[in-house]
Amino acid sequence: MDFLPKNKLKNNKVPEKGPKEAVKKGPNQPKPFWNSAAGILFAFIVLMIIYSFIAESGSKTPIISLSQLANDVSSGLVSNITIRGDELEVEYIKANEIKKAKKEDATALTQTLVNYGVPLAKLNTFQIEVKSETGFGYWFLNLAPFLFPLIFILILVWLLSRQVKGAGMQAFTFGQSKARITFPSDKKQRVTFKDVAGAKEAKEELKEIVDFLKSPKKFLDIGAVIPKGVLLMGAPGTGKTLLARAVAGEAGVAFFSISGSEFVEMFVGVGASRVRDLFKMAKTAAPAIIFVDEIDAVGRVRGGGVGGGNDEREQTLNQILVEMDGFEQNEKVIVMAATNRPDVLDPALLRPGRFDRRVTIDLPDRNDRVEILKIHSAKKPFAEDVNLNVVAERTPGFSGADLYSLMNEAAILAARENRLKVAQFDLIRSIEKVMLGPERKSHILSVEEKEITAYHEAGHALVASVLPYADPVHKISIISRGRAAGYTLKLPLEDRKLQSRREFLDDIAMSLGGYVAEKMIFGDLTTGPSNDLQVSTALARDMVTKYGMSDKMGPVALEGAGGRVLFGRGMDDREFSERVGSEVDAEVSRIMSEAKQKAEDILTKHRKVLDAIAVKLIEVENIEQAEYETIIMAFGIQPKKKKEFVSAKQNASL
Repeated sequence: MDFLPKNKLKNNKVPEKGPKEAVKKGPNQPKPFWNSAAGILFAFIVLMIIYSFIAESGSKTPIISLSQLANDVSSGLVSNITIRGDELEVEYIKANEIKKAKKEDATALTQTLVNYGVPLAKLNTFQIEVKSETGFGYWFLNLAPFLFPLIFILILVWLLSRQVKGAGMQAFTFGQSKARITFPSDKKQRVTFKDVAGAKEAKEELKEIVDFLKSPKKFLDIGAVIPKGVLLMGAPGTGKTLLARAVAGEAGVAFFSISGSEFVEMFVGVGASRVRDLFKMAKTAAPAIIFVDEIDAVGRVRGGGVGGGNDEREQTLNQILVEMDGFEQNEKVIVMAATNRPDVLDPALLRPGRFDRRVTIDLPDRNDRVEILKIHSAKKPFAEDVNLNVVAERTPGFSGADLYSLMNEAAILAARENRLKVAQFDLIRSIEKVMLGPERKSHILSVEEKEITAYHEAGHALVASVLPYADPVHKISIISRGRAAGYTLKLPLEDRKLQSRREFLDDIAMSLGGYVAEKMIFGDLTTGPSNDLQVSTALARDMVTKYGMSDKMGPVALEGAGGRVLFGRGMDDREFSERVGSEVDAEVSRIMSEAKQKAEDILTKHRKVLDAIAVKLIEVENIEQAEYETIIMAFGIQPKKKKEFVSAKQNASL
């Protein structure tokens, strides 16, 4: 099979002295122990134990009756009696022994002792001292049995009510914006144009925005109005978000970032409320930049009724349109948005006065890829054999995100093998891992399957080497990667922005090389060419219906850039008759048949080369470009070089 590289601000207040670092608790983060019901219950039990110890320590003094006290007084054993309310603390002469007793209510102690038969003469032999019942210990011991349970119940009720309030009050915070903000004083998150490699034209366009935010007076004095909205368009991973952050970093302004999907909630009107809140915060922090990522989530064409359209999304879009119209020239708030589907956006969003500045960010070319690789390799130790130019040559169609993943995978491979430096071999292996997936070493092919796969991939490679407009082969492998049992890696000699009809036809013939090789060698077919047939058939249909590359159909575009999606399946708007559809099918079939015949002629003529490549593949499983070119040169097939490749195209065009 052949694989080609695929191309809040809290409470709405803006801090004046820059952001303060804080740790935000996630919804699943456990609460502190003392902030839970279990913690309160544990504290209550500990206090009860402490109180019991205090109460027990206070009750060790022996208690005697009034009759016993009267006998002791009569016997002259008592030296002092202290009255504390209705409690008597009796101190004896012998060894300073202390005992306690209870006095009668509303009766004096001396009268009580006389009533118990104590002689009046004995009442003068000891001292009677009256002390008022005050102090923390008295009140603690008397009130603790009532206060502790009451305090425990109040704290438990407060804790439970706060948890219920926290869950119930979330409905009242739906209208607040969830934008993430980066202040210019935050050096750790600041990004400038130096951190963005490639995209030279896009950076030149965005420098005007930076100049306006830094010094708007020179624009306003001459009557110029800076665009209110800037729409960044490009394939996924090309650095749209990074460029937006770089504009804010270069201008030194606050950067409000939010995703288009964060505006839409289950409650109608929440999205519009969040839009108002977001713009209000940005105006307060002006000069500022509002960045809406994936704006097509709320900015799709209104009234379609297909693809999740609803009143909530349309109300959100209407509010965005109103807020952008309400800007004044001197507010210094610019809206930036990113999307990889500008074709589905509502026309009102793209009209002059809103997103009237559109910046297209293309995939990086070879030189840009080298610069991007240098940025991503800044903190990685490289071996002496590393050549980033070779890596850039092998990665056409890679986006900035793909190149970041490539460098990261290379570092992981080196660390996994306990090496301290990243070698060129790691970078080459990581290219295939990013494009096709990891090696499936456990997926061992049988002898028959290995032979079929070898001839299949050899058929792809040989047809690509013979056809003048096919890209040269860089590697052939029959080691499983991802969902593929084997692969033929062919890469262009130089980056291309346009592709010709002849190149398409040679690509289709190359894709059918594996199909033809299986049928020619084994007289049967497997499921291996299924992906090849899908890719080549889709390419042939695009040639007929989109690119006008069919002589029979002529220069007519029969299909748009993309259809709608209904119930998870594509739904194309066919704007041609059944007769034209039949002719399209016949033309696609003709292109496929001619490509199949072309591949069959090449493999028949160069059968010995096909066998040699297949045998070598079965033996070593991987054939790199240099070794492959040695094999085909032995049979008189010259490998494509850059100058010869270009001149061959020029001669053919003449």
